[in-house]
Amino acid sequence: MKCTLIALVLSSAFATAGMAAPPTVEMTWMSIANWYFKIGDKRIVMDGYITRVPEAQFLASPVFPKDLYTFTKAAYGVDMPSITKVRDAMFGADKVDLLLVGHSHFDHSWDTPAWSRLTGAPMIGGASTCMQAAAQGVMGTQCRSVSGGEKISLGNGITMRVVRWNHSGDATNPIQHFARELYRPPVSDATGGLRAGVGEDYPNGGGNRAFLFTVDSAEGQLSFFVNNSASAFDLDKDIVVDGMSYGSPIGNLAAAMKDAGLTQVDAWIGTGGKPVAELVVPVIHTKSYIPSHWDGLFNSFWAGMPYPFKDDALLAYLDAQKVAFVAQKQYFDKFVLSRSGVAVAENHDVKSRLGFADAQRFSQSMLDAVAQVASTSVGDDCGEGFQAPSAWERMFASIDRQRGSSPISAP
Repeated sequence: MKCTLIALVLSSAFATAGMAAPPTVEMTWMSIANWYFKIGDKRIVMDGYITRVPEAQFLASPVFPKDLYTFTKAAYGVDMPSITKVRDAMFGADKVDLLLVGHSHFDHSWDTPAWSRLTGAPMIGGASTCMQAAAQGVMGTQCRSVSGGEKISLGNGITMRVVRWNHSGDATNPIQHFARELYRPPVSDATGGLRAGVGEDYPNGGGNRAFLFTVDSAEGQLSFFVNNSASAFDLDKDIVVDGMSYGSPIGNLAAAMKDAGLTQVDAWIGTGGKPVAELVVPVIHTKSYIPSHWDGLFNSFWAGMPYPFKDDALLAYLDAQKVAFVAQKQYFDKFVLSRSGVAVAENHDVKSRLGFADAQRFSQSMLDAVAQVASTSVGDDCGEGFQAPSAWERMFASIDRQRGSSPISAP
């Protein structure tokens, strides 16, 4: 059965009556599916995964070889110094109001409890996310579990609707793809570490949670939709966990749009390339698209954006639908959504504090490689469900940036 949209009013931290939200939304990409949204004086971080659990830690399923991240060799910890450095560079003494988690895989929910402990901000995510948070000392009302269908007022004219969604992949990597929840909080080892495998402490958490925002002000309304994983394989099929149906992602999105009184959104922060866009765009008729979760899982955070975005099939589809496309050129790129659309904004001070150039620079060999293959075929979402890599894709994935050797700005 489909979840009905029910009104939930978050704690008084968001209920500042009598103030209308300004007609802009700042959206800063922090890598992978990590985003910072500033809506008026509300500061919201999604995922916040700064730690990089090494790829060498993971073991594939012996039954499903495309389930690459099923088990791990050992527990792993949280990189608290790096999280603190990012927090300080972005916020200084400013308050973080809310932490969102799209789903419960390690590359999304691993660091969010640390952000909560560091900032005092409450979390919103699935049941598994809250169990993971409990294992890291974030208890009780500090983590609200949502199933999809919730309508949450954040104050100042900001409303967030939770949309139950699916995860990337298909039947070839069922442990990672199909909706799975934890049944009890995981147990950390003696060092406080947890097991990052999707068949261990970090299943996807019953699929995904996407978010539809509306921002009402005297100047009018802004809206944007954000999902941090998706698969066209079953985007129109019901999500079922332990015999309970949570509706189809596309059906759930249509219901949220109807409840919000929307026929179009101003922006979509999305994943999944052309196959997902072909299913989502007819529902939300977005004016603008910003890609997310396309830069891989294991590249060094501190090295910056690992390669340029390139997905010609997606861009051709969006162009045909008259959807404006805005791509990133570096971690911590900031975009501003207004009634005029999405514009790129300067974010030099934050980037400088973190050691990032304003725009990433790449070697000629990297640009030659990305000219031959879509970067998303290597890094999109969790990189699964694709055909066997071509020779160009293998070369692309193995290139080591040589910044001191004829660096060239990202196109």
